[in-house]
Amino acid sequence: MMRRWKAAFVLAALLAAQGAAAQNLRIGLREDPDILDPTLSRTYVGRIVYMALCDKLFDINERLDVVPQLATGYVWEDPKTLRITLRDGVQFHDGERMNAEAVVYSLNRHLTMQGSFRRSEISEIEAIEIVDPLTVRIRLKNPSAAFLATLTDRAGMIVSPRAAEAAGRNFGANPVCAGPFRFVERIAQERIVTERFEQYWDRARIHFQRVTYTPIPDNNVRLANLQSNAIEFGERMEPDDVRTAQRSRNLRVVPVEELGYQGITINIANGSGANPAFRDARVRRAFDLAIDRAAINQVVYEGMYTPTRQPLPPANPYHVRDFAPPARDVARARALLREAGVTSPVAIEMTVPNNPDLRQVGEVIQAMVREAGFELRLRATEYASALQSSVRGEYQTFLTGWSGRTDPDGNTYQFMRTGAGQNEGRYSNPEADRLLDAARTELDVERRRALYADIMRIAVAEDVSRIYLWHRKNIMIHSTRLIGYLPVPDGLVRLQDMRLQ
Repeated sequence: MMRRWKAAFVLAALLAAQGAAAQNLRIGLREDPDILDPTLSRTYVGRIVYMALCDKLFDINERLDVVPQLATGYVWEDPKTLRITLRDGVQFHDGERMNAEAVVYSLNRHLTMQGSFRRSEISEIEAIEIVDPLTVRIRLKNPSAAFLATLTDRAGMIVSPRAAEAAGRNFGANPVCAGPFRFVERIAQERIVTERFEQYWDRARIHFQRVTYTPIPDNNVRLANLQSNAIEFGERMEPDDVRTAQRSRNLRVVPVEELGYQGITINIANGSGANPAFRDARVRRAFDLAIDRAAINQVVYEGMYTPTRQPLPPANPYHVRDFAPPARDVARARALLREAGVTSPVAIEMTVPNNPDLRQVGEVIQAMVREAGFELRLRATEYASALQSSVRGEYQTFLTGWSGRTDPDGNTYQFMRTGAGQNEGRYSNPEADRLLDAARTELDVERRRALYADIMRIAVAEDVSRIYLWHRKNIMIHSTRLIGYLPVPDGLVRLQDMRLQ
């Protein structure tokens, strides 16, 4: 009898272990990502998928410390020379070794590939050298306070050179990196499927066999899928979902302050799509003054977000404390339009991501700016398509967001600097360029803080290069069966140590 009991116990334990190994996680995304190529991609939801596919040289933790991932450590040999040591025994999904040669290849790909959105992020690189198979040395043109933080995101993702060379610009259709999961398939607007990579260097912390990412743009539908257990995790839910989820014993709400912002990109001089009226900063200033940020926050987001006028959230140590949002001033907005010599109503089109809350924001702004002399037409568009159109200059204004970076350079330089990778509005001011370049290389904290205050004064208050509206909370809702989720302010879903009970 005792022998049979032991045999049954061993069999039950074996079946339980097999069940645990076969766990599958389903994540509901707010939008469908763009191309899954770290060099060419831009969407926030793409970064969430990369947490499965592509490890980086460094990551950040919940305290926003930079921590090694594919690297094991680093040292600044001098203010312009960074030496990085790499983890031994790491494999790409195609079986190739991740080594110094792969790091040099990936960084050079970011720098040289046509259409790269990483180029301006790491443009300070002057040379990259292989010291030995597990050590690289990066020489910069100037000292950089921001460079290491840049390697905690897509610029620090290392791809398989063999796969990237073979695929060329089609690499994003079947990305091959060194993350915990390998790419299986993608059906646009329907699903992205990844499968556990058994040779992953940190595989003991990975407990899912498969992770499926499903784009569900409608917030109500995403919440309904959570309630019905069709998905276990919903990212960036809305404030009005919180009370519903809190009433459910099967759901857990995790709100996290974000690193980025929501705002309006203005096409000042990008191709034929630019509205001539917006070339005059007074018109842009009038549009800004017509908007009541606090009212939008109350009407659409139940007061849960933080109205803002800048890209640096309050949690960022470089947040400019005395740079508050302007009060809505319709009379002054109308006066500015008269000073600019434009005839009211000024016809403007705004591209709005096709999800319910941002469509509502667009409608509220539409009503507000009408009182100041603007006739705003809304164009609801799928988000990845809207991003592509913005690059081509096929827009006038674009209601969009940025998920944010730990260093202030990541929220400013590439959006404000002349010719930078994500400056789709083609804003250009030599004085702003000088300040941005100086802030990027300044190592003294107080002097750097003063530089960002000057950048806000020129690029935002005077020029209104773009309009910043609010800082969000990343509201994550997941099944209570899911344990091990670690909320980090960047809002990315790191799969290490997560499992289903």
